[in-house]
Amino acid sequence: MRTPNQLTPLGAIASGLAAGLVGTVCMDTVRFLRQRRSGGERNPLRWEFASVPTWQEAPDPGQVGKRLIEGFTQRELPDAAAWPVSTLMHWGYGAANGALYGVIAGSLRKPPSAVYGIPFGALVWISDYITLPIAGLYEPIWKYDAKTLADDLVPHLAYGAATGTVFRIMARTGTRTRPNG
Repeated sequence: MRTPNQLTPLGAIASGLAAGLVGTVCMDTVRFLRQRRSGGERNPLRWEFASVPTWQEAPDPGQVGKRLIEGFTQRELPDAAAWPVSTLMHWGYGAANGALYGVIAGSLRKPPSAVYGIPFGALVWISDYITLPIAGLYEPIWKYDAKTLADDLVPHLAYGAATGTVFRIMARTGTRTRPNG
């Protein structure tokens, strides 16, 4: 039974989706600032929505999306689909993980602390190193050096921190009760 302080299941999912999108922005901000410090693209929108002309150049989320769509439709996707599929998968993955966070955190009796998002970000990070080697897109985690793993972990922690914070704010504002009268 829900207490007055808990979100409805749909509210928890919706809040989690929104929090996951904000978390994705924060993750990408960390990555953008890194590449900018190293002399890369200076325009954040052009960097975020950079052209992906072929499947060989598609990032891992796009590769996963390609496999899912081709497996379902039994048709090969053209290179022209590399950019929209990659973009949709990246943002969809962030939102879906946020929804998962919403379901977990929203099932607690009291709104969760914002810091709960940080271990969640680490969980999302480690799940990549479990699922993507199985898919043949990553090497097993033990084949990466500590610097590479840490460089990949930091944006995921930013994702988790932002997701947890936004969810906390949404959970608190979404559970206010009306005064009687």
